[in-house]
Amino acid sequence: MSTIRLPPIVSILQDKLRPNPLGPEDTARLDFDLGAARQVIGRIMGLVGKYRWRFALATATSLGASIFNLALPHLLGRSVDAAHSLVLDRPTSPEGALHALTYFAVLVLGAATMRGLLQMVSGFQSEVIGQNIGSDLRLAFFEKLQRLGFDYHDRMHSGELITRGMLDLEGVRGFVENGLQRSISLVLLVGVGSTLLFGRDPLLAALTLSFVPIIGWRAARMGLALRLAWTKLQERMAVLTRIMEENLQGTRVVRAFFAQTFELDKFDAASNAALELSNKRILVRSNGMTMIGAGYYLTMTVVLWVGGHRVASGHMTIGQLTEFLTFMTILQMPVRQIGMIMNSTARAVSSGKRLFEVLDLQPTIRDSKLSKPLAITKGELCFEEVRFAYDDRPGAPVVLDGISFRVRAGETLGIVGPSGAGKSTLAHLIPRFYDVAAGRITIDGQDIRDVTLESLREAVGVVQQDLFLFDDSVESNVAYADPDAEEHELIDAASAAQIHTYVSGLPLGYGTRIGERGVSLSGGQRQRLTIARGMVPDPAILVFDDATSAIDAATEQQVRQALRATTTQQATIIISHRLGSLLHADEIIVLDNGRISERGAHGELIRANGIYAALYQAQRDGASKPGRQQEKEHARA
Repeated sequence: MSTIRLPPIVSILQDKLRPNPLGPEDTARLDFDLGAARQVIGRIMGLVGKYRWRFALATATSLGASIFNLALPHLLGRSVDAAHSLVLDRPTSPEGALHALTYFAVLVLGAATMRGLLQMVSGFQSEVIGQNIGSDLRLAFFEKLQRLGFDYHDRMHSGELITRGMLDLEGVRGFVENGLQRSISLVLLVGVGSTLLFGRDPLLAALTLSFVPIIGWRAARMGLALRLAWTKLQERMAVLTRIMEENLQGTRVVRAFFAQTFELDKFDAASNAALELSNKRILVRSNGMTMIGAGYYLTMTVVLWVGGHRVASGHMTIGQLTEFLTFMTILQMPVRQIGMIMNSTARAVSSGKRLFEVLDLQPTIRDSKLSKPLAITKGELCFEEVRFAYDDRPGAPVVLDGISFRVRAGETLGIVGPSGAGKSTLAHLIPRFYDVAAGRITIDGQDIRDVTLESLREAVGVVQQDLFLFDDSVESNVAYADPDAEEHELIDAASAAQIHTYVSGLPLGYGTRIGERGVSLSGGQRQRLTIARGMVPDPAILVFDDATSAIDAATEQQVRQALRATTTQQATIIISHRLGSLLHADEIIVLDNGRISERGAHGELIRANGIYAALYQAQRDGASKPGRQQEKEHARA
């Protein structure tokens, strides 16, 4: 692995950085893998290859612009010689010299016009390529996030992913749009110009181009320092995004605890850390450009001094010296852009590395080449000695161990247990959000790991604890699982969830917008909408993960009765802390420390006088009198 030691300026930069007040400071990276830079740039060029014809046109027009640009020094040199002949030599035919001067002036104007037009075409094509690649990367990144499993999202903060999908992506796109095009223009200008100049005067050409190695040396050092600065800056921006996202999502909590000052201080500290790093990055670039500029003007001074002596000795004309000096003047702008090129390249390498890390990930939960669509025959769900842990490393805590049960179509299984017993984890295994560590889960005898995810999740409906609703209409939220559902199907699902009457009374009915995360609804209303959403696709297996916790007891009983009437052909699993919701279940299993400690019908578990009976008695003692009366009625039924 090729490594290179960073210049002293980077060490100074690292020493000046203060530890991040929001987390541990990353270990300073003093060595860089040069292969990583080549790999990232190579992948970016691979993306450009999709638009090879546009890129070829941009390169060709850039070459043409460089040629016309290089014609200007020659034409100006000839014009100077013509003017010199006209003014000093006093030709016998001044009209001829004046005509030659006019002729070259017209050519200069034409060459400048053509250069401008070709640069416009080249710049336009480069920008189109950059925008298209940006669009391709956005789609690829978002598509990858949709396929990555919960195990990845559990450990990655959404603010970090937003930063990679926005700021890092822009770093890659900006390089294609600006850095790449400028680099090509500079290489073509120096390459073609060197050939022409060495044909004129090898000594003066060597002096004219002597600043190029200086530029290369300083640019390389500056690029490494900028790459480190951009990497750390992107990490700081991820922290800023995380803080802002959490603040916006938890704005009610912030206001409730009057924590605005604390949040402002936290954001200000993160913002200052990013600002300090940005200033250091600017300092690195400014110092590098100062050295490059000094080398450029020193070279021009030497060329002028040597060229002046060669003109005086008769080895070249004033026009030829003008040609060399004009060429250096033309190079002035590209030289000034070297800082932009290196900055763009450094950002592209650091941003591209972070972006491609996500794009290269393979989902842990995915279809295999042998996966087949799930074939529903009886709609029977079976757990067979299932074992699961979130961490597959040896010694990691086991969340579920030895779980076995069977639920047939038309049957209801209740799951209860203390917090942390593994109830929600069990629910997440059925649609294969995670894979079991041992044992297997089958639907009609088919291991869910051997069927396609699409067919599995069409067959399994999960109403989760997380009451997430989209900032859209009620209709769009209820029909989210089946956008082609008929209106009567949406109404039936909403009626079963006991929310239809409320929705009908809204100003626009089912067309009413409910705000971000359903902010305009109460907790119980949001929960009932999520139940309706889960009912619309009519899945073969329904899982309710504490889906009625925010609903009052009376409404919950109405919802349960409606669900019993509409799920007679489905295997239903209900996870609930309210034991009164499970009285009608065909079987109830009690989870404790990831294992089944008790199982049976309600009456059997009460007579067993174990954990379930204790939980039931505690809830009865804490319930209101009307609530106890309802439970008695259900028990008698």
